[in-house]
Amino acid sequence: MMILNASGCLDALTAPAVARSLDAFVTKTVTPLPREGNAPPRIAEVEQGMLNSIGLANPGIDRFLSQTLPRLGELGVPVWVSVGGFTVADYADLCDRLDDRPEVEAIELNVSCPNVDDVPGSVGEIVAVARAATRKPLYTKLSPATADIAEVALAVQRAGTDGLSLVNTILGLALDNHTLKPRLSRGAGGLSGAALKPIALAAVYACYAATGLPIVGMGGIASGRDAIEIVAAGAASVALGTILFSDPDAPGRIRAELASEMAALAVGEADNVIGLAHAKTTAASETAAAAAALSVQ
Repeated sequence: MMILNASGCLDALTAPAVARSLDAFVTKTVTPLPREGNAPPRIAEVEQGMLNSIGLANPGIDRFLSQTLPRLGELGVPVWVSVGGFTVADYADLCDRLDDRPEVEAIELNVSCPNVDDVPGSVGEIVAVARAATRKPLYTKLSPATADIAEVALAVQRAGTDGLSLVNTILGLALDNHTLKPRLSRGAGGLSGAALKPIALAAVYACYAATGLPIVGMGGIASGRDAIEIVAAGAASVALGTILFSDPDAPGRIRAELASEMAALAVGEADNVIGLAHAKTTAASETAAAAAALSVQ
């Protein structure tokens, strides 16, 4: 089981020690052209999490390939590149340009950013053209803001994705205490942190049951207990997001806590926990649970 960062939650070049504490580093989403992103303010702390409306600020693919990626390759950590576009063709071009770069371990298709307009609608089509454009492993990052995320997961599976990243942020709004106006310039922004965890668990659980694909689970993971729960729901790996802003040492701490959780459950290796929440209850355990319920009545 790997521990990664969620895209956009860590700058590996300004915090290389944190990046090296991960099993793989995921870049901020790269787009065809440079983007300044949304106007400030674009981050706001809220109860149980954080709102952001960064808007995919990034240097664009040309400068990323010529300046950023070579430096990331020197860190000695596998690099996953997150890409985002505004047409289906954008995704094909981005994947094609990354295909022959040895620094790139995998590509994450960001088809679910809530902070930009005009994101193309056909997720399956995006994955299909990306799959045709690259031999790299593809992970598709999905939004929880859909009526049936498992159906979307099945569509991208049919289109050729190798795995899923679950989940992206979901829209939320915070108002200023004094003015009662939105605290972010854009109004609403992407909600991350502890409040996202139950949503992420539900998405991972549903998509694992539907597809069986490898899943990187993310959303509110701040402890070993959080990590083992999302793995039990079906994730093969976990990604840390908001917690990295307040606790850069979280990767090491969560690894240690996860080991303690597994020891307490006597499950052996982390792989034995994957999908454990889906395991059918045995007759013996059902009898024990019923006896325990009777004993407290």
